[in-house]
Amino acid sequence: MPINTLIIDDERPAREELAYLLKPIPEINIVAQGKNGLDAVNLIKEHAPDLVFLDVQMPGLDGFGVIKRLTEKKIKMPQIIFATAYDEYAVEAFEVNAVDYVLKPFDRARIAKAVQRAKKMLEAQASPVERLENLVEQLGGAPKLAPPESAKRVNAKLLLKTQQRMFLVDASEMVYASIQDGAITIFTKDSQGASNYRTIEELQASLESDRFWRAHRSYLVNIDYIKEVVPWFKGSFMLKMNDKRASEIPVSRSQMRHLRELIKM
Repeated sequence: MPINTLIIDDERPAREELAYLLKPIPEINIVAQGKNGLDAVNLIKEHAPDLVFLDVQMPGLDGFGVIKRLTEKKIKMPQIIFATAYDEYAVEAFEVNAVDYVLKPFDRARIAKAVQRAKKMLEAQASPVERLENLVEQLGGAPKLAPPESAKRVNAKLLLKTQQRMFLVDASEMVYASIQDGAITIFTKDSQGASNYRTIEELQASLESDRFWRAHRSYLVNIDYIKEVVPWFKGSFMLKMNDKRASEIPVSRSQMRHLRELIKM
């Protein structure tokens, strides 16, 4: 499917250069160009593009102002790639969920890479069922490989305290851990108990394995036990775990990028 694209930049040479670099990419269909933030808002409303290359610094309404205006007007947000001569806005760009951030002077390979990232995002949005199936297959149904050397402590023992008794379980049996009111609870498939670790960070560091993912600031999950990924509010997701409680773990906004990486978006 074609990726309908807008180019917004207050400098005509920059618009022409981007159009030239995008022309050989078969998926890209440039539907319009604009020279300022107001053009951007109006053209996005008119064309409902899939992708916008958006300059950051423009007279009047800048790139971030465009994002704010679209949100206020409840106009469907396209995928955004910020294109600018300044790198100090990179963090802010990713805070507004930009697909990518490319610097002037533009590089053909870098532009192509940014387009591929946008394409993956669009494909994932177009087929959420397939995306979730892929995630479940990768995280839950994939064959268990031997852990790398960096993850050699995955089979360390964890202490669980419950009803005045103490149990030792293999770390690989931990489905997830949660922290509430400063106390950490570890959950396995069939049991749960208080941990002697003081913080989630300490627990995660002791495991030294990519198998354990900080999906939320209050939760550390074992990705081998993710049974289902459930779409939640405003584009977020909830993880349903494979334990007898069918526990549900929220995925924080800050971890959405990692979730996308797991899905290979």
